[in-house]
Amino acid sequence: MARVPTLFFDLGGVLLTNGWDTSARRKAAETFGLEFAEFQTRHEMLKTAFETGRLSLEGYLRKAVFYQPRAFTAQAFTEFMYAQSKPLGETLDWIRLLAKKQTCRLYTLNNESRELHEHRVRTFALDEIFRGFLTSCYLGQAKPDEGIYDNALGIACCEPDAAIFIDDRSLNVEPALALGLNAVQFQSLESLRAFLKEYGVEA
Repeated sequence: MARVPTLFFDLGGVLLTNGWDTSARRKAAETFGLEFAEFQTRHEMLKTAFETGRLSLEGYLRKAVFYQPRAFTAQAFTEFMYAQSKPLGETLDWIRLLAKKQTCRLYTLNNESRELHEHRVRTFALDEIFRGFLTSCYLGQAKPDEGIYDNALGIACCEPDAAIFIDDRSLNVEPALALGLNAVQFQSLESLRAFLKEYGVEA
């Protein structure tokens, strides 16, 4: 088992904007003239299957949006979805510098649908930073289920006390702490750097 620090990063809300959160869906409803309440209800019913890889983006759009004729195409809607992903502050640039130092091991541990996740990896060259992507769409599990943290440790060959988990949501941080991981709720790059420095992690 690895004893060097192994960092597990959430993506949305830490390094990038949330790819398909409530505000993005509300913006989509306004842009494409959807009835938001109906769209939101359908999304919530499909979310788990979508994020754990059991429902493709095509299937999600067919059930959430194109269950009736629309004046726009699935391609236009998909392009809108992808366009909502942007770097969040300077954290991504800092993590890129950290990766170049090779003093710790970097993985993601995030909830995302396959197509959106892979778009974000390509667009922001995340494969140049992370050793692996421990993403809900590949693991068939989603945070905050405890199993996804256990599996992440196993895949990364990492003991809990050598792991550092970073997420912007307290609900996701709490199970990590309960399992013995070092974990912190992301609030700013400055506070994250101070937290990681305590574990000897500096860019």
